[in-house]
Amino acid sequence: MCGLQDQYAPGGYIGLWTRLDGFQRDDLTRALERRSVVQATLMRATIHLVSRRDFWPFAIAIDEPLREWWFRATKRRGEEKRLRAIDSRGRSLLAKGPSRKKEILETLKIPASDFAGVGLWTQLVRVPPSGTWENRRADLYGLAETWVGPSNSTAAQGQELLIRRYLSAFGPASRADIASFTGLPLKTIDAVTSHLPLRSFRTEDDKHLLDIRGAALPPSDAPAPVRFLPTWDATLLVHARRTQILPERFRTRIFNTKMPQSIGTFLVDGQVAGTWRAEDGRVTTTAFEPLPRAAKREVEHEAAALAAFMA
Repeated sequence: MCGLQDQYAPGGYIGLWTRLDGFQRDDLTRALERRSVVQATLMRATIHLVSRRDFWPFAIAIDEPLREWWFRATKRRGEEKRLRAIDSRGRSLLAKGPSRKKEILETLKIPASDFAGVGLWTQLVRVPPSGTWENRRADLYGLAETWVGPSNSTAAQGQELLIRRYLSAFGPASRADIASFTGLPLKTIDAVTSHLPLRSFRTEDDKHLLDIRGAALPPSDAPAPVRFLPTWDATLLVHARRTQILPERFRTRIFNTKMPQSIGTFLVDGQVAGTWRAEDGRVTTTAFEPLPRAAKREVEHEAAALAAFMA
């Protein structure tokens, strides 16, 4: 999985339920409370769930590239000195314990537009109970060095681990795919992959793909049972197009300007075949095209299982 994108807290729970046999909602809540799973803004400046072991390597790997991307995107490089001061003040405040966004803004006496300065140089985490099934707004912030412990990684070690984790989850993949997911510059990716134990592939149109050496490649006829995915599931995003999970003819029905956050989807035979929504204690589905009878029964069975999980 590398890291599980978690922009909407229930999405993390559903994303794990659909991937892990026997997963229960309390499993993730307990893992967050015990700090074996960490919730933080990481790759692509989005909230992710990652293991405690992977948090610092990932955070250190993307720290500078993410900050550089933010300055380019916001065109606020000229405010760096002021933003550094906000970060320093935010760090001092959070050293006393976790605080909610509203409290941070009020204490530091800054507008919401300056909140990005808090944590721009200091690694933060989202602290439970916020960002859980019961408290879905992940707005309680804490210092990573307090919640997780001090950093135990260098940027080079983190970059190598992040790229290996990405390829394990999404490979074979191109350099551009890796860059899109991780936010690392292509120059960095080339330097890291040049000494990793990888194998290469060529697509039909002669594009170069990379993968972990020895990684399993399932046969084309491997069974792919029905699965339900939450909103913002990373397997559907642009960097994962090579997985062919989301047929391009359906992409605009999942992502569009009116609905950039995507919606819940279900897979039939390993591809998105429709959408789902929870209402009145049930999970209802809408197929994009008529489904075979056996697939329809499997979708109905999995929808009932998801409704029971969410109840």
